[in-house]
Amino acid sequence: MNRPPWAAFAAVSFTYFASIGFFTTYAPLWFKSLGYSALAIGVISSLQAWTRVFVPYAWGWLADHTGRRVWLLRAAAAASLVMSALLQPSHAWGWLPACVFLLFICNGGVVPLSESALARFLHTDGGMDTRRYGRIRVWGSIGFILAVTLAGFLLEAAGIEAFPWVVSAMLVLLCVAAARLPSRVDTAAEPTAEEGSVWQVVRQPRVLWFFATIFFTVLGHTSLYTFLSLYLDELGYGKAVVGLVWAVSVLAEIAFFWMGANWVGRLEPARWLWWAAVLCVLRFAAIAEFGEHMVVLVAAQLLHAVTFAAQHAACTAQLGAFFPGRLRGRGQALYAVLGYGLSGVVGGLGGGLLTQHLGFKSVFWAATASALIAVVCAQQLARHLRDQG
Repeated sequence: MNRPPWAAFAAVSFTYFASIGFFTTYAPLWFKSLGYSALAIGVISSLQAWTRVFVPYAWGWLADHTGRRVWLLRAAAAASLVMSALLQPSHAWGWLPACVFLLFICNGGVVPLSESALARFLHTDGGMDTRRYGRIRVWGSIGFILAVTLAGFLLEAAGIEAFPWVVSAMLVLLCVAAARLPSRVDTAAEPTAEEGSVWQVVRQPRVLWFFATIFFTVLGHTSLYTFLSLYLDELGYGKAVVGLVWAVSVLAEIAFFWMGANWVGRLEPARWLWWAAVLCVLRFAAIAEFGEHMVVLVAAQLLHAVTFAAQHAACTAQLGAFFPGRLRGRGQALYAVLGYGLSGVVGGLGGGLLTQHLGFKSVFWAATASALIAVVCAQQLARHLRDQG
């Protein structure tokens, strides 16, 4: 039997999250340099979330019904590169938001397609191999941290106007990585007996509480993805320091994926989600109140190991149990839509309005409240899983 293509999947993860990390961290600063207001930046940044409301499910549906996951992944990467070439300042009204919207439509398929293709190798009768998943997913975190850290120094030297060119260069690497995935992975999804429809699964109370927990946890994280760089810039931190602050969180993420993936199986996924929500409350409150103190800021960023890495690994394991076989691609897509799409829309627009009227601190206090709701949802999830055995 041929060896599973772990390195190829790791390369896709590395290049994709490098491009996303760079875009998430420095796009708000580029938009600001072009004269956009905080509200406008929030709206443009929320476009990614708007596309995640429908794009991942569309890609997932195509993957489940055609089985051509790798082919679709390559197409998504190539289309993203084409769209990035159009990502240039223009006096034409709506040009830049339109380019960003199209870029997010294209790259929105990369994660659900790659994760569902990878899941075929990771899931066995004994459940998901969380250790192997962590060792592959960690390369996405490494790509993120290298891009965020090194690009900070690059933009300090070359200027923020180099931003769109760096985006295109990173997407070239993603296309190369996607091309390395073997065609034999690109096979039709195997049917399994008694799966039912995806909507029959989603209507179950335990699944609804699962997605509610994800929604409110990720809604809190939207404060980081959209507004942390701007908040730190307002506090007087330079671009290189902004990159290093992001790097701290991703280092914690890397440590968990590399060394802590084995720990995921020691607790029920619902318990991990509860702990992630509890630590989100502490993290966002600390950033809101003590963001000007580097020691507190670093400590808050270290909590990313649990609030994101452990939470994501637990979600992936639980998704495999809820959405097996032919439902796998759409399960991953719903995770992106309900967890990251809707939450990003609410967080981007709501955060922009809060910032406009009450300042950046208010966004992180709102994130704290969202995390508190996630704690309650995680408790309900654990109760329903326990009641249903």
